[in-house]
Amino acid sequence: MYPEEIVKPMKLELTESGFNDLKTKEEVESAISKNGTTLLVVNSVCGCAAKNARPGIIQSLGNNKIPDNLCTVFAGFDIEATETARSKMLPFPPSSPSIALFKDGSLIHMIERHHIEGRDADMISSNLISAYNEYC
Repeated sequence: MYPEEIVKPMKLELTESGFNDLKTKEEVESAISKNGTTLLVVNSVCGCAAKNARPGIIQSLGNNKIPDNLCTVFAGFDIEATETARSKMLPFPPSSPSIALFKDGSLIHMIERHHIEGRDADMISSNLISAYNEYC
């Protein structure tokens, strides 16, 4: 498990942009089961989360259509919440960072780590905006 002092600034990048920081199984289940669309980010300490994922996610929120609910868990820190989130992302294998869009509790769009690595923030933002425009 990562020390809080390392994780805290990485969490703040998303929570300061309106994301709810989920820490328990119950919080994750409640967030995903909400009516409407929910964007769930599995945040991470890795370089691709810092350089590509978080900036791309935040940039995507400038779109006219965005998810109704924004939430995040942190891999290697919020263990219970992350395990629960990943169980809702099946059949996709666990990866961090990763980004999932749910509608009325069903997974409808997934961006896995291998879709984040090697892609810049603009590409990730464009991918998410396309999903928002279709589903939100």
